[in-house]
Amino acid sequence: MLIRSSPVSKIKWQKSIGLSLLAALWASWIMLHLYALFFFEISLSKLLFIPIIMAFSCWLSVGLFIAAHDAMHGSLLPGYPKLNDAIGAVILMLYAGFGWRKMRAAHWDHHKYSGSDKDPDFNAANPRGFWPWYAKFFSTYFGFWSVLYVLAMVVIYMLVFDAPYVNIVLFYGIPAIASSVQLFAFGTYLPHHHSIESGDAFIDHHNARSNDYGYCASLLSCFHFGYHHEHHMRPNVPWWALPRYRRPR
Repeated sequence: MLIRSSPVSKIKWQKSIGLSLLAALWASWIMLHLYALFFFEISLSKLLFIPIIMAFSCWLSVGLFIAAHDAMHGSLLPGYPKLNDAIGAVILMLYAGFGWRKMRAAHWDHHKYSGSDKDPDFNAANPRGFWPWYAKFFSTYFGFWSVLYVLAMVVIYMLVFDAPYVNIVLFYGIPAIASSVQLFAFGTYLPHHHSIESGDAFIDHHNARSNDYGYCASLLSCFHFGYHHEHHMRPNVPWWALPRYRRPR
């Protein structure tokens, strides 16, 4: 006899997985961040570890942002909207001083007006150019308060906690910028850009496409956010469950 799980049990399972993965990401990011800034001593014998730490810091930052994105859709903790909001707000503040309500409203507009001139994540004036589009993306979300927050963190790290300036640049500044490029490339540009090869065409009104990456490449590139058409079709599905809904190519 086939036993089907109830909707309630599925929601409990989703909450358990979501919280567990978030806790793992958050703990990993905090431990690596503190170690890299305050305990890692740069020397010739450790040069090989520098790009590894930078890359892992960038990837973990992307993961935390994707968790905040799930909170925007209520899929991080289904049935707990206030807790979703609280967790998402904390993550976005730590990421770059982003305002939760502004980011959430913009993302909902992205889903509502995807691929149109009303879409805040779409560059209608230059739907093919990567860097012009990224410049618009950066200017849209990294405003005055974000810059002020980052500068404040740098000052605190240097003057209060005496973190080496080089460590701050290598393990805080560069990974933060790199993670924004990674999020933009795999989560915005590749899924939504126009291309000559595709004839600027999409399969439906979502104006989104998914990549053809396997599980590991998808996880490493952007926590499965590259399965973007599936995300637009089912925005209530958390990032870790998107491969289950990936359409065969």
